[in-house]
Amino acid sequence: MPGSRTGRPPVARASRPAPGARPRRENAVLAFYRRAHRAWDRPLTAYYLILGGSALITVLGLVMVYSASQITALQMSLPGSYFFRKQLLAAVIGSVLLLAASRMPVRLHRALAYPILAGAVFLMVLVQVPGIGVAVKGNQNWIALGGSFQIQPSEFGKLALVLWGADLLARKQDKRLLIQWKHMLVPLVPAAFMLLGLIMIGGDMGTAIILTAILFGLLWLAGAPTRLFVGVLSVAALIGAVLIRTSPNRMARLACLGATEPQSGPVDCWQAVHGIYALASGGIFGSGLGASVEKWGQLPEAHTDFIFAVTGEELGLAGTLSVLALFAALGYAGIRVAGRTEDPFVRYAAGGVTTWITAQAVINLGAVLGLLPIAGVPLPLFSYGGSALLPTMFAIGLLIAFARDEPAARAALAMRQPRFGRKRAGGSQRPRRWNTMRRRAPGARPSGER
Repeated sequence: MPGSRTGRPPVARASRPAPGARPRRENAVLAFYRRAHRAWDRPLTAYYLILGGSALITVLGLVMVYSASQITALQMSLPGSYFFRKQLLAAVIGSVLLLAASRMPVRLHRALAYPILAGAVFLMVLVQVPGIGVAVKGNQNWIALGGSFQIQPSEFGKLALVLWGADLLARKQDKRLLIQWKHMLVPLVPAAFMLLGLIMIGGDMGTAIILTAILFGLLWLAGAPTRLFVGVLSVAALIGAVLIRTSPNRMARLACLGATEPQSGPVDCWQAVHGIYALASGGIFGSGLGASVEKWGQLPEAHTDFIFAVTGEELGLAGTLSVLALFAALGYAGIRVAGRTEDPFVRYAAGGVTTWITAQAVINLGAVLGLLPIAGVPLPLFSYGGSALLPTMFAIGLLIAFARDEPAARAALAMRQPRFGRKRAGGSQRPRRWNTMRRRAPGARPSGER
C-alpha cells in the first residue's frame, strides 16, 4: 500500500453522501412509541401513577360532591356546602392516614393486621347491638358517633381482610404450606365468611360482594388450583343466588337491568333509568359544572352511589372517560407493584388492594351504566362518604409505600439530588445547580428517572 507524503499510513475517510441526499429519519410514530415505552418503564412510574391518579380522583370527587349535593342539602334545610364540608374533612383526615401509611415500613403494616381485624370485627358486632347500631335505608350497618357523624365498620372490614389475609398467606408461603389446599383455605376462608356473615346480618350485599372479590383475589395470588378456586366460587355463587332470590328488593334491582322506562311493570326502576338519562343528556363535553338537571330531585343518591351519572351530565363523555382512565391507571399501577415485588406480603397486599378498588369501581360504574344491578356501593375516592374514604386512602398509602420499596424505585430515589446544597461530611457546603443529577459510576445501570 503506498504511503502518504508524511510517511504515515493513509487514513480511511468516511464516504460522503451523494449531493442532494438527505439523512434517513426514523419513523415519527416509532420514535414516539419508543420514547413513551422508555418513560412508561421507569422505576417510579407506578409510584407516580398511584400518587397522581388517587390525588386527581379525590380532588375531582370533591368538586363533584359539592356540585351534586347542593340541591339535596337545600332540600334538607341545610347549607348548600354541608356535604362538601364533611367530605373535605374526611379527605383531610384520609390524607394524614395516606401519608402515615406511605411512610410505614412493611413490618409495621404486618404488625397492624391483627389489631385492625380485631377492631373491625368488634365494631361490626356493635352494629347489631340495639341502641348502638343505626339502620340507614333498610340496612343496619352504621354506628352513630354523635351529631351528624356516623361510621360504617364494614368499610374497615375490607382493609382488615386485605392486611390480615396478606400476612397469613405470606407466613404460610415462607413455611411452604400453601402447597396443601387445607392451609390455603383455613383459616382464610372461614374468617372471610365470618366477616361476610356479620355484613349480611345488616343486609348490605354490595359490601359483601366486594369482600368476596378480595377473598378470590387473595386465593388467585396464592396460586389456588383451578378446582379449588372453582369450588369456592360455586359455593359463593350459590349462597348469593339464595340471598337474591329470598329478597324482593334484590329481585327488583335485578329486574331493572336494561330498563328504559321508570315504571317497568310492577317494578320501580326510577333510579336506574334516571341515571341513564343523566349520562345521555351530557353529550361530549357536558352541560357545564353545576348545570345538572337530574340532581334537582329526579336522581336519588346523586352525590353518593350515582355521582358518576351527574359527572356524565355536567362534564360529558370527556369527563367520564377521564375518570375511567384514572381508575385504569390506578389499577395498572397496583398490578405492576404486585408483579414486580419479591416480598410475598407486598404481593398479596398490593393485589388485594387493587382487587378491592377495581371491583368496587366496576360494580358502581356497571350499576350507573345499567349493566349491573344497583348494589349500593360508592365509587372509591370519588363518592360522598367518609367511612368509605378513610380506609380507601389508607389502602392507597399502602400501595405508595410498596411502590417506593421496589429495589429499582429505591435506587432511583437515592440518586436524586436535593435542589439546594447540603453540607457534606468533612467538607464545606457548596451550592449546586438547579435540576442537576448525581454523577453515576461508569458501570452503574441507569435508572431512567430524573
